[in-house]
Amino acid sequence: MEQLMEYSLLATFFLYLIAGVTFVAAMTGKGTEEEKEAHVVRWGRRGLIFAMIGAVLHVVFTVTRIFLSGHFPTSNMFEFTAFLCFAIVAAFIVIFSIYRTVALGAFVMPLAVIMLAYASVFPREVKPLIPALQSHWLGIHVTTAALGEGALAVGFVAGLIYLIRWADSHPNSRTAAYLEVVMAVILMVVAFVVLSFTFSGLDYHASFKHTVDEQEVVQEYSMPPIVGPSGGEAIQVQPFLGMERPLFDAPAWMEGEKAANKLNTVLWSVFSGLVLYGLLRLILRKRIYESMVPMVKNMDMELMDEISYRAIAIGYPVFTLGALIFAMIWAHEAWGRFWGWDPKEVWALITWLFYSAYLHLRLSRGWHGLKSSWMAVGGFVIIMLNLIAINLVLAGLHSYA
Repeated sequence: MEQLMEYSLLATFFLYLIAGVTFVAAMTGKGTEEEKEAHVVRWGRRGLIFAMIGAVLHVVFTVTRIFLSGHFPTSNMFEFTAFLCFAIVAAFIVIFSIYRTVALGAFVMPLAVIMLAYASVFPREVKPLIPALQSHWLGIHVTTAALGEGALAVGFVAGLIYLIRWADSHPNSRTAAYLEVVMAVILMVVAFVVLSFTFSGLDYHASFKHTVDEQEVVQEYSMPPIVGPSGGEAIQVQPFLGMERPLFDAPAWMEGEKAANKLNTVLWSVFSGLVLYGLLRLILRKRIYESMVPMVKNMDMELMDEISYRAIAIGYPVFTLGALIFAMIWAHEAWGRFWGWDPKEVWALITWLFYSAYLHLRLSRGWHGLKSSWMAVGGFVIIMLNLIAINLVLAGLHSYA
């Protein structure tokens, strides 16, 4: 059963990757307009088939893990991020069946690959649920929230395509500059995945002991320590590029026994992402978004704007149901209150308010096109901040995730 789970996840990853490559290939046809159109249809259909087979295998992985663990697999960072990846692909398949826009697949499927690779850097062993998560609301609240975020992610991709097309016509605008910042942030996530697998392959290890709530705890590092625990003492530090001790300690206000390790991970992601961005700029000799222009230069910008809106209109009520309503019901059952200003609760509210503003401004104030696309991109950035920064840095009642 465990082998089936591992093999199905590995096959899912490669099928998503093949689907992404196939969709990109669909955008590179040559010849007459009729030949190009036939090429797009043919390769787009193949990409969809690969994506659907990957989604089926993803379901196999999920069901297998349910049998092994006895609960719906959304209880930790690996499980939730892997399910969010499935939600993104499922939402894409639904949207693609409506609009048949191949360029969407050329961007969504690489995003799914990145998300699944990001999930895989976290511990994957099946563990019993801690008491706080032993509730039927785990499969209801978290799953529904992830499905909503999957549709919002498709809205982000359509908005991103719109911005790339717009920036191509206005290369000296602030939009072009800000768009490049978005590309740098995406590369930080990619760099984190690459670094995690690299240090895991090198079997890197470092450990520190320090005091948390008057108890001595040991903090394990899987990356060289840029930042160490506040008042911590090194037990073992494997030298790396001359780094035998942390450059500085974590701020004292950062709570939680793994706070310094999580901050260290974020810092490595930022620094390595900037290095990767610089290397790509040197190789490509142009801005990152400009290298994507050939794939989207024939896209109808109004269609991309409509797809972005439709995806968000689908994802918003689902996210509202899962991340707010179901979350508050479970919070009342578990903690005796509907709301408690926990960091995850606050960030879910920020996300909901942002997308509420998006829909209000679009429907009431006529924010279409450029403004609407920026909000679609900004909303997903907020979701990623919640998934990565809030989960990895800030301690709270949801820190077990």
